[in-house]
Amino acid sequence: MPAPMTTLAALAVRFGCELRGDPDIEVDSVATLQGATGCSVAFLANLKYRRHLAATAAGAVVLQARFAAECPVPALISANPYATFARIAAELHPQPASAPGVHAAAHVDPGAHVATSASIAAGAVIEAGASIGERAVIGPSCVVMRDARVGDDSRLVAGVTLCRGVHVGARALLHPGVVIGADGFGFAPEPEGWVKVPQIGGVCIGDDVEIGANTTIDRGAIENTVIEDGVKLDNQIQIGHNVRIGAHTVVAGCSGISGSTVIGRRCIIGGMVGIAGHLTLGDDVHVTGLTLVSRSLSGPGVYSSGWPAEETRRWRRNVAQLRRLSKQHDDEGDDA
Repeated sequence: MPAPMTTLAALAVRFGCELRGDPDIEVDSVATLQGATGCSVAFLANLKYRRHLAATAAGAVVLQARFAAECPVPALISANPYATFARIAAELHPQPASAPGVHAAAHVDPGAHVATSASIAAGAVIEAGASIGERAVIGPSCVVMRDARVGDDSRLVAGVTLCRGVHVGARALLHPGVVIGADGFGFAPEPEGWVKVPQIGGVCIGDDVEIGANTTIDRGAIENTVIEDGVKLDNQIQIGHNVRIGAHTVVAGCSGISGSTVIGRRCIIGGMVGIAGHLTLGDDVHVTGLTLVSRSLSGPGVYSSGWPAEETRRWRRNVAQLRRLSKQHDDEGDDA
């Protein structure tokens, strides 16, 4: 079903923008500067795309006031164009509504509590003691195990597994393949091998958390693994047992956070970052992509490691020089 048309005047009022242009223009979608038509809203936030502004055919562009003179179409002036565009996009492209009720092909244990306004899709399994909140959506093939809880207005898209005792707050969004509450990687060494340490803690997920596809969060060994309110996790992230991630922190894809690490509030963790265990990252720490974090970072600040890509022969020469420096240092140590 196509989205209903709305006027630029209505968008300006709803999202607190200054409108420069015809208030009666109607739009029903969002698009890029290059791909927009007269019925679309585009935005300019990244200056790399400024070159496309002059030729855009959008019905309107969300941008900062300093670029309004360059805009050939109506402008919605915002101090934060990206966030305003996101809110407009959510209004013009709403999620399809899910009808309340339990699908005939779902299995809900009689000992589970499912709110009458919740939606349980085909193939879903809700075990005894589980609780599903008001207007929550449990998508196809999701599993909510014994004593797990899903808060009001949360959505498990498809194939999500919540293991026993996991608690998910309100308005959470869990994408396909997410697994929360699997055993943490805990083994005690013996001469004959390894003894599994029972993982008896849980996982507590706060409100307004989003977790990307195939991300995994291990249950605590004794106390809980905790993801605080407003945290946003990308796809394919591994979070070990007893990790705590502070409110409104974001973590990009393919990162790994080892057990018992504490990450503060409003941190930004780039893609493919590796964080060793039992560390503490303070509030407002930014870690750039491919960084290995092997010590605590009190923050705030920006931290980096890794080696950016360059031509192979130059890279080999640089590595050879580092090896020579290391050998020279070792030789000087031997002479001391």
